[in-house]
Amino acid sequence: MGFIVRWLINSVALYLTTLVVKGVKVPDFGAAVVAALVLGIVNAVIRPVALILTLPLNILTLGLFTFVVNAGMLYLVSKVTALRLDGFWSAFLGAIVLSIVSAVLTRLVAD
Repeated sequence: MGFIVRWLINSVALYLTTLVVKGVKVPDFGAAVVAALVLGIVNAVIRPVALILTLPLNILTLGLFTFVVNAGMLYLVSKVTALRLDGFWSAFLGAIVLSIVSAVLTRLVAD
């Protein structure tokens, strides 16, 4: 049950991100649900490998390179789903907004 709740929270967060960030687009909420599922899979499988491979750069930038990795994961999801990004900066800002909105929604639902 927790997986489904987390998935729906991320779907709503992704849809709200499309309303806030102009360069991030998704046709409808159904597409946001699919993109959130793919994003969850990408974050569980590919993101840890990417973080390990970029560890020296991440240490050098005091962890700020993680934002670039998150943008890359969002960009990767946009290549296989209906999620559309206008460019790197849209992915970068979208990843930041998505993580903030997701954290706020998770906090609200957890209470």
